[in-house]
Amino acid sequence: MRALSVRSDGTGGHLAVRQVPEPPVGDGDILAETLAVGVCGTDREIAAGRLGCPPEGRDWLVLGHESLGRVLEAPARSGLVPGDLITGVVRRPDPVPCLFCAAGRADLCENGRYTERGILGRDGFASERFRVEPGYAIRVDPALGLAGVLLEPASVVTKAWELLDLAVRRPSRRALVLGAGPIGLLAALLGAQRGFDVHVVDRARSGPKPAQARALGAAYHTSPGDLDGTFDAVLECCGELIREAIDRTAPAGALCLVSETGPKAPVDLADLSRDLISRNKMIIGTVNSNRHHFEAAHDALLRADRKWLEGLLTRHVALDAWEAAFTAGPEDVKTVIRFGT
Repeated sequence: MRALSVRSDGTGGHLAVRQVPEPPVGDGDILAETLAVGVCGTDREIAAGRLGCPPEGRDWLVLGHESLGRVLEAPARSGLVPGDLITGVVRRPDPVPCLFCAAGRADLCENGRYTERGILGRDGFASERFRVEPGYAIRVDPALGLAGVLLEPASVVTKAWELLDLAVRRPSRRALVLGAGPIGLLAALLGAQRGFDVHVVDRARSGPKPAQARALGAAYHTSPGDLDGTFDAVLECCGELIREAIDRTAPAGALCLVSETGPKAPVDLADLSRDLISRNKMIIGTVNSNRHHFEAAHDALLRADRKWLEGLLTRHVALDAWEAAFTAGPEDVKTVIRFGT
């Protein structure tokens, strides 16, 4: 079967569609045909050779951690039948395991020995067929259609909002989302579903990003300087506006960092500490998600307008045209690679 894979030789990543063996039974009892995989910044970092690690014993990795597949075979105990749509949970617990992995919270693994489909030590889902264990397969309602491929990024912001739900102590319910990529817009969606007055900041002045934000009823800004006041919940989803995110977090509010920071910026730790302590602010970091977050994200996507969700899928490319998926345009939100017809 064909798969989109990356090989690293120490000088960078080398992407190619290659013939690979059928997925091994060791990957799981559920066999699915791949319908689509999403491409995100993590995939582009792996493609450039800056991230990623192949399975032990070889120098190439099948990409794809955002998945949508159709079940071909499934054991009765899985609760799935042929024809069901599924997505796969990404992270697997470490073999020790640490306290969190032993408790089913591999997303909080503390010793770093976890593996991740399509990222670290395990092949991903960007092959014509894949296998997955029943405990890591999430059934996708057919009402979502192709938008089911958004489940993995939606699970990440679901976890972020779960943390903010516990941390925010202010009653005014203003939310700020910095960045209008797929993570940012999905974060805005979940904020709107919670009844927050949502504001989104992104540099795009036209195209789907401002349109998608406004369709949620959110205010859209092209510069943080255009904002008025502070916000109870802040989600930094672009990695470039950390200082602004901290400054715009209200007293007794909370900031969740969802993207790793980009350009280095000096931070005065004394001033930061004084700001956090005197104003009772909270800063939270988050990464990855577990089955619970996938299931909650699924419910959130089902409550959303399907046309709005499909509006996030701004570029569709066939597997043979995969190169187009790794060059993001300024107005792109989410690119998906389609498999089959």
